[in-house]
Amino acid sequence: MSQVEGAPPAPGSVVLVRDEEWLVTRTERADDGEWFVSAQGVSELVRDTEAIFSTALEDVQHLDPAAAQVVADDSPGHRRSRLWLEAMARKTAVPITDPSLTVATQGLADFLPYQLAAVRKALAPENLRPRILLADAVGLGKTLEIGMILAELVRRGRGERILVVTPRHVLEQMQFELWTRFALPFVRLDSLGIQRIRQKLPGNRNPFAYFKRAIISIDTLKSDRYISHLRKQHWDAVVIDESHNVTGASQNNRLARLLSTRTDALILASATPHNGRKESFAELIRMLEPSAVTPEGELVEEEVKRLVIRRHRHSEEVASYVGGDWAERLSPDNRVVKASAIENEIARELDETWVHPAAGQSPYSGANSALFPWTLVKAFLSSPAALLASATDRRKRLADPDSREAEALKRLESLAQRGLMEPTAKYAALRDHLREIGVGKGKPTRVVIFAERVPTLQFLRERLCADLKLNADEIAVLHGGLTDTEQQSVVESFKLESSPIRVLVTGDVASEGVNLHLQCHHLVHYDIPWSLIRIQQRNGRIDRYGQKHSPRITTLLLDPDVQNSLGDLRVLTRLMEREHEAHKALGDSASLMGKHDVKTEEDEIRKVLAGQQRFEDTVRSVAEIGQGGDFDDLFARLLDAPTNAPTPDLATHATAYDRDLDFLSDTLDEVLETPGLPWPDGVSWKPQPTHQIVDLEPSPDLRRRLEVLPQSYIKDRQVTERLRLATTTARGSAALAAARGPGQHTLWPEAHYLSPLHPVVEWAADRALAQLGRNQVFGMRGPVEHVSVLLQGTLTNRRGQVVAASFVVVQFVGGAPDRLPLPEAHATLRSALERLGIAVAHVNTGPVAELTELTAYVAPAVKQARTFLSTVVSAIEAATSERVSSWAERVQRWDHAADSLAQRSEVRDRRALVAGEKEIAESLLPDQRLVRPLLVVVPKGEQR
Repeated sequence: MSQVEGAPPAPGSVVLVRDEEWLVTRTERADDGEWFVSAQGVSELVRDTEAIFSTALEDVQHLDPAAAQVVADDSPGHRRSRLWLEAMARKTAVPITDPSLTVATQGLADFLPYQLAAVRKALAPENLRPRILLADAVGLGKTLEIGMILAELVRRGRGERILVVTPRHVLEQMQFELWTRFALPFVRLDSLGIQRIRQKLPGNRNPFAYFKRAIISIDTLKSDRYISHLRKQHWDAVVIDESHNVTGASQNNRLARLLSTRTDALILASATPHNGRKESFAELIRMLEPSAVTPEGELVEEEVKRLVIRRHRHSEEVASYVGGDWAERLSPDNRVVKASAIENEIARELDETWVHPAAGQSPYSGANSALFPWTLVKAFLSSPAALLASATDRRKRLADPDSREAEALKRLESLAQRGLMEPTAKYAALRDHLREIGVGKGKPTRVVIFAERVPTLQFLRERLCADLKLNADEIAVLHGGLTDTEQQSVVESFKLESSPIRVLVTGDVASEGVNLHLQCHHLVHYDIPWSLIRIQQRNGRIDRYGQKHSPRITTLLLDPDVQNSLGDLRVLTRLMEREHEAHKALGDSASLMGKHDVKTEEDEIRKVLAGQQRFEDTVRSVAEIGQGGDFDDLFARLLDAPTNAPTPDLATHATAYDRDLDFLSDTLDEVLETPGLPWPDGVSWKPQPTHQIVDLEPSPDLRRRLEVLPQSYIKDRQVTERLRLATTTARGSAALAAARGPGQHTLWPEAHYLSPLHPVVEWAADRALAQLGRNQVFGMRGPVEHVSVLLQGTLTNRRGQVVAASFVVVQFVGGAPDRLPLPEAHATLRSALERLGIAVAHVNTGPVAELTELTAYVAPAVKQARTFLSTVVSAIEAATSERVSSWAERVQRWDHAADSLAQRSEVRDRRALVAGEKEIAESLLPDQRLVRPLLVVVPKGEQR
């Protein structure tokens, strides 16, 4: 054994700390030049324990692989050897340069080629770090792409610590998708989750040090309370969903910039990823890669194309695959509604007193007299309830209750109150439309109704409940004033077939990120947002991949009988039509106005309605997009650009076992005292092959791994008492579908799919590792001609990440350990086992003897493998060094260009970020080679 001096132990090596054995999973250099060594306990006392050791404080000792001792495997079919080899292979990270996808496609979903291309682009070896902006249009499955990227990062040893930041109403949805599809357990830090933390941890304890993988809302995380905690943490990967909300001078932006400097991998996701200002979009790109924006603030378009991926429903690489799993949207159903008497009376009052007053000036006494009248118009076009609330709120804030404005507002309040009492045509049109499509008592049809104002939501709920004879629980209201748990509860319920909800009346809080298409294909715009972006976001809730029925989107357009038509029908109708045209041609309507911001778009449409500018000058046609060559057309060019990420190879199981179930089954049979009977620490194992189900009673240490899952899920499905595992994708998919079906009250499936990253499989690997003692390898008989030693070699960079890996079979021709050994390299463990003739289980004819003699083969095999692997990995080493050098040169060019601008504070700040890129690049240079013996195989005829 040798103590660590300067260089850290490579991942995959076994070290001795405090007289216990640990398997190194990663290393990271500390600020003082020492190393933090992350490790998994192997020996009995520390089994299932994870720890991080500092070489400044601990005596971290290598176990010399050349001094490994051979022990006999007397298990049936050499099961112990196979289990140990499988566990070591699973615990060894896939090289970061490996272009194949190893686990991403082994989850539970329909993984489409365009999604795989996005994953390949994020993981491309030419990138310094896995950083990408997933800017696919609404509905293409960005969450699945996020899950696939995270799964691959975990398998590559780059996903131990992950933070996912989302809007609060999609916290559970994100947690659900990552667990059910990819078996990645995350703790959800919503209000209930944070309450649980406070009960478990002292108030000064950093929650992000306690939970390795967490999902939290951006509203919670941006508070000053968490900023100090965030500065002390470093993540392997950070995901920021709906990332268009983190630009500009805001707390959201401060949070995003901080997180971008505290993580290796960064995934930003947004269907509307910029607000039309080059500076804001450049800020997003700078978070991903500082040198992709010049010191002057100009975007380097070729670098942007490498960092951003953007497709839409009708893109060539998408349309041919989504097919019947995404029904085409029906043509827009824009319904003109002639106003009722009271609606016309309100419209005339608004027109003559507020919008086009004869006196030339409205009664509004505030600073922005041109804006407030249109605020009242929007409220009126929403509902009498919204108008009443707006007028009353404004009047109560006036200093003079007898002013001209106060009197005008009182008249509006009186008219609005009449509007609540008298028949209104717009509501009647909605009621009749719902009856027409089959919404009603005892009927299955569901509908989502969008409106902008909370009073409108409540107004609609009360009226529809009475007119459609629906119970209170059959109409749900969703808005930003609800708590995060209330919002999540409504969304989850609406996805269930058994849910009583038939009408979901929602504000625009549900226009981003929420999937509402599972049981619904009808959507109504009760009022029209004066924003193409908002219209697109709303429509995307039901018009998305997985929608089996053609989405029917209906818009109610009120037509008041006034001289100056408020909310001009021609303008709003054309707005809806342009959104539909952009959806089919571009998948993105934001480019039509080039503002890329909801509020700015609303301001521009208001000017059109007020006659201050022409519609054609404000909203471009689809044919005009991409011709300007300016920043507004950047995304059109990105849409036309090829992905430049070929569909990656899909790696099959290339280890000792064909199926995860076989590995789990053998592990349990090996560690259980008597197969089929309870284990002393509480484990029981009951396969049901006919039903493709396994029932497992978790042991205490396995239960701890599942505690981060939702408490409601653990309780409802009794996960910690009886964990049901689906052993095929078909059975797993059926369990997911069944959870949405009749009689169910939770979306979380009863049986969870057993995928490669499942905590149960990781637990089994930890158990299998304990089959050997300190610095030992198994010896066994096999169909080989000569004594052969199986070894693994890895090349790691200065950050301890595996750059290349290879398996070597060393044959000792002539029998003696001092004869010239013949090495052969193999890309996978399976290939090496096939060369040894032991890829499948075979009869164990008895344990090998003369173990001292066999041990003598280990040291020369290690020596020969080290020499041999120098030539095998040299090409990868050279290619990696070339990429890192190229990156460093590009950073150097950026730095030279910044010399003339160094006096500007923002350039100094950016220069520090770019300098950090150079340090990161240097840390990725190949640094260490590790060779370790795995197995000694003796010819069957020899009595050793």
